[in-house]
Amino acid sequence: MRGIQWNGPLVVVLSLAGLGFHGQAQAQSQQPLPDAPSAKRTPRQLPPQPAINEAPLPASEQPPNSSDTPPPPPHPEPDAVKPSSDAANRPKVSPDDNPFPEPGTSGNPSTPAPDAAAPSVSSQPPANQPPPLQSAKQQELGRIRVSVNFIAVPVTVKDDSGHLVSGLLPKDFQLLEGGAKQELRYFTSDPFALSAAIVFDQGLPDVAVQKINQTFAALEGAFSPYDEVAIYTYSSAVRKLKDFGAFGKGTSQMFSLLKSETGRNNGPQVYSGPLGPQGPSVNGLPVGGGPNLIHLAPQETHALNDALLRAAVDLGKRPRERRKVIFIISDGRESGSEAAYVDVLRVLLTNEITVYAVAVDEAAIPVMRRLKEIKLPKRGYGNILPRYTSATGGEDFPEFSQSAIEEAYNRAMGDARNQYTLGYYSHAQPGVYRQLEVKVARAGLKVHAKDGFYPLPPVRSSQP
Repeated sequence: MRGIQWNGPLVVVLSLAGLGFHGQAQAQSQQPLPDAPSAKRTPRQLPPQPAINEAPLPASEQPPNSSDTPPPPPHPEPDAVKPSSDAANRPKVSPDDNPFPEPGTSGNPSTPAPDAAAPSVSSQPPANQPPPLQSAKQQELGRIRVSVNFIAVPVTVKDDSGHLVSGLLPKDFQLLEGGAKQELRYFTSDPFALSAAIVFDQGLPDVAVQKINQTFAALEGAFSPYDEVAIYTYSSAVRKLKDFGAFGKGTSQMFSLLKSETGRNNGPQVYSGPLGPQGPSVNGLPVGGGPNLIHLAPQETHALNDALLRAAVDLGKRPRERRKVIFIISDGRESGSEAAYVDVLRVLLTNEITVYAVAVDEAAIPVMRRLKEIKLPKRGYGNILPRYTSATGGEDFPEFSQSAIEEAYNRAMGDARNQYTLGYYSHAQPGVYRQLEVKVARAGLKVHAKDGFYPLPPVRSSQP
């Protein structure tokens, strides 16, 4: 067998060449190789990285994962990720956020990023949804509590002839509270529906009561179908005959029943002499002996204050958008009431009630009218009506004849319904009396308005 003969030098060269190739192959095997791409890959836990400027690309923008795609670089860096064209529209990622969340969370690279599909949200809350809730402490910050009351002031303006003056504007009025000018926030000359309490004095002489009973038809004509009325009578006690309701058939029936009412006996009372309450006497001594009795005039009771108080309390429960008035037909005598004048006036002014009066009998006679306005010691007031009407912004009409009384009904109700209404906001403390004054720029006009008011406590709302 013929073999290959190896030359010595050639063998040495080939051996050295083999050793060099083996060493190069071993060095190449020690170099790190990139990971092979796979269909699903769990992200590795990396040490904390610096904040990145852009969010990771969504899965829809990742390059397709196939064997034809060249492998990624061995050590990819987050900053090396090239942002796409819509990266500017995505929100920044704060340093506290983990750009590499755990598997199974919403930030898994295998699932689309929510920012890519979520629509843009305005910084303002929707108009049909309430603002986000805040803590009570946050709501109190920056809030200033100011107690204010809206004060409505009805005003009647008349000329020298006693006729209503129309056509005045807000600039023609000046409203003062405690001497300080107030800014008008409300003004109207539109008529108001009435809530009226009609009060009849049954302590009048019978001749005066019968005269009033004949004027009920004119009194019905002074009201409109939109008004509501209640009916009261008083003498030594107060009676409520009809509660508030529409001025209709029930009111007419009540007036028919009132026509049968009578007053006290006509003429002065007799307390001595042959016609007195004592028995027959001879030379001033009773027949049959015994002491001579002296009969004193009994103290009459005219509970006018109590009647106005009862009507004012009921009127205070009526809606505020109605004009609240008390319409009283009386001679103005007041004695024996449990309520004092100052207490009744406080209730009237607090509930924004105006008093109108038709003064009859002796209160309609000019000379007697002046004398009766003087209060006598232990005898009460002879005529207290002017004090109530003046303080509440109303008016009293002294009328003696039946026709004059009927005309006074229309004038009083017309004044109450057709008034100027001024409104403003007051910062006065609740329960403290505040004086009012209304002035008109035009000369020669007479103004009827209430002298003051008592503010009510502000109404607190549960709304923030």
